[in-house]
Amino acid sequence: MYSASLLRTPELSLRWIPVWRRNLLVWRKLALASVLGNIADPLLYMLALGYGIGAFVPEVGGMKYIAFIGTGMVCQSAMFTSSFEAMYSAFSRMHVQRTWEAIINAPVSLDDVMFAEWIWAASKSVMSVLAILMVILGLGFGHSWLALWVLPLGFIVGLTFGAFGLVMNSLAPGYDFFTYFFTLVLTPMLLLSGVFFPVDQMPAALRGVAVVLPLSHAIDIARPLLAGKVPDDITLHLAVLLAYASSGYYIALVLTRRRLLK
Repeated sequence: MYSASLLRTPELSLRWIPVWRRNLLVWRKLALASVLGNIADPLLYMLALGYGIGAFVPEVGGMKYIAFIGTGMVCQSAMFTSSFEAMYSAFSRMHVQRTWEAIINAPVSLDDVMFAEWIWAASKSVMSVLAILMVILGLGFGHSWLALWVLPLGFIVGLTFGAFGLVMNSLAPGYDFFTYFFTLVLTPMLLLSGVFFPVDQMPAALRGVAVVLPLSHAIDIARPLLAGKVPDDITLHLAVLLAYASSGYYIALVLTRRRLLK
């Protein structure tokens, strides 16, 4: 049973900002390695599959295959970056280093710490999206002012998957626990959300699954933007992403309160 104190709505103050800034300052010491690590996997996928399969499949959805997969990699990068930060890095600060414990002994609430971690995960997503976007532009694609809107989209995607990651963080007994989320949730989502091939070419049952996946909604926004078009149903896609993000964050907050404040 959960008490009313655990289920209360988030109680926030501006004290989350120094916590966010603390994470930024720590990250700056390893910024280059962190950025390279975040973009290496999607970049390899984009170049290897884009040029490899692209040699056999000239166009998909009215664009070159490397451009098609590149637009998916933008969202994939945001998804994995925020998920990793909200799980492995947050777990280190919460459980291993006990940084959270030290912070909440100061006049900073757990709610502020959790909010700072959530925003920080989304902030790192923007950095990875920017790196992938620069690669896409360097390859000669996405030359439209609309492409810049993938940066705030990356922040929203980061909020969504950062919230999911914080839920897993609140339940994890150790680092190995996160493998379940990557294997059973993120990898299937990567394959079913239209990163590598159009969703409308999948069987009807799989299309029905893809419709509810947050990554699909992110890609349905990013792909038109990088093609210089305003996305169809953009309000619906954003609403779905924000609904996942807000509900996931609240669940993570309640579970973390139960873990640390019981």
